[in-house]
Amino acid sequence: MTVTITFDGASLEGRDGQSIGGVLLANGHRTWRDAQGGERGIFCGIGICQDCVVTVNGVEGVRACQRTACEGDIVEREVRA
Repeated sequence: MTVTITFDGASLEGRDGQSIGGVLLANGHRTWRDAQGGERGIFCGIGICQDCVVTVNGVEGVRACQRTACEGDIVEREVRA
């Protein structure tokens, strides 16, 4: 079974139960957040470092490595100083 999420206006497919970070990685996205002059993506993968935060369905600060992707999720990049 698959789920479809939207990221940067594009539809991405992932497996049911997969994290948002996993869906992004599986679809070739290595970074999805800009912070302190550099791009960030998955670093620790266990929710400690906060490098992978995204906005999901309008909620900021969601850890992509911890949040299960749900059908229809709209995922957006976060820009932090």
